[in-house]
Parts: sequence; C-alpha cells; structure tokens
Amino acid sequence: MPPSDDFVARVLEVVVAIPSGQAMAYSDVAAAIGSRAVRGVGQVMAYYGSDAPWWRVVRASGHPVRDHEVRALEHYRQEGTPLLWSPDGEVFRVDLSRARWLP
Repeated sequence: MPPSDDFVARVLEVVVAIPSGQAMAYSDVAAAIGSRAVRGVGQVMAYYGSDAPWWRVVRASGHPVRDHEVRALEHYRQEGTPLLWSPDGEVFRVDLSRARWLP
C-alpha cells in the first residue's frame, strides 16, 4: 500500500527542515511526525525524496542510502557533516552522536 499524500507531505516537511551538516535516521523522521512507519519513510524518500536533501536521512547505523554513498559523501564534505571512517578508510558513516538533528 503506497503512503498517503498527507504522510508523504509530513515526511518531506521534516526532511527539508534538517539543517545543513546534520542528519536524521529514518526512525527519527518517523518519530518526528508521530509515526512508527520507518519503512514508510524509506518509501517516501525513495519515490518522492529526490528534490529534498535525501543525504541527510540515513540508516540507524549512520550509513547513507545504499548505492548513493559517493553522491552522499560529496554533500557531507560540502556541508561539514561529522563522519566516522572504518580503520582502512574505505567505509564511512555519519556520526549521529554529533550530527543527529531532532526537531
């Protein structure tokens, strides 16, 4: 079942409000609109989020959207988003302990 127009609008309203250099987990976005529909937030971002700052919504681990890591990293560097790197310097994630934004 696709998300309702109201759900889509509320998710995108939260995502657009995330300040530069900060991020929210999908679950944070859901909680911000009074929902537990984490997967619904993911659907909204996948189907309607291309014009929103999609890179600011990450998995609970801080990892960006799969297959969009390179593009997300460009945004993170430009915005000064705090990142954590693997010891080999190959894998990164957003440091949600420093970058998490909660409206």
